[in-house]
Amino acid sequence: MASMLLAREIPPYGGDTLFANMYAAYETLSAGMKRMLEPLYAVNSSAKADVTRTREDRLKTDGSDKAGRELAAEHPVVRTHPETGRKALYVNFAHTVRFRGMTEQESAPLLNFLFQHQIKPEFTCRFAWQVGSLALWDNRCAQHYPVNDYHGFKRLMHRITLQGDRPQ
Repeated sequence: MASMLLAREIPPYGGDTLFANMYAAYETLSAGMKRMLEPLYAVNSSAKADVTRTREDRLKTDGSDKAGRELAAEHPVVRTHPETGRKALYVNFAHTVRFRGMTEQESAPLLNFLFQHQIKPEFTCRFAWQVGSLALWDNRCAQHYPVNDYHGFKRLMHRITLQGDRPQ
């Protein structure tokens, strides 16, 4: 449902987090694109490239029986928020690999368009961390991306994720 990050140690520069508003990303699509996307389901995988390496490493160190195993889920491409009733785009570069019933190659052009659309500057903000900063966001209508631009320095964050409902 939501996640919180608390900055414990930050690098002398860099390490910001970008947040993107998925309500705005959906609402600015054309009526035709919305009609096409609304019945679609996205296939999401933990095995997509190296973007999920942190999660897989954490599963290994936590002794989870899920370590080394692909985790997959299907979710609607357009999600209706259970509290606000607003629709939001619900695909992301880190995990979405294709649309249900389509191959990765068939899905790629539309997914690439959506991935680029949802990170337009008008939908995003950049959060600059300080020690003790706390960020809270709703995973049902926002995405986050940590900027890895602090090579050679440590960035220590504590994260709490609150369980939510199944996307609809």
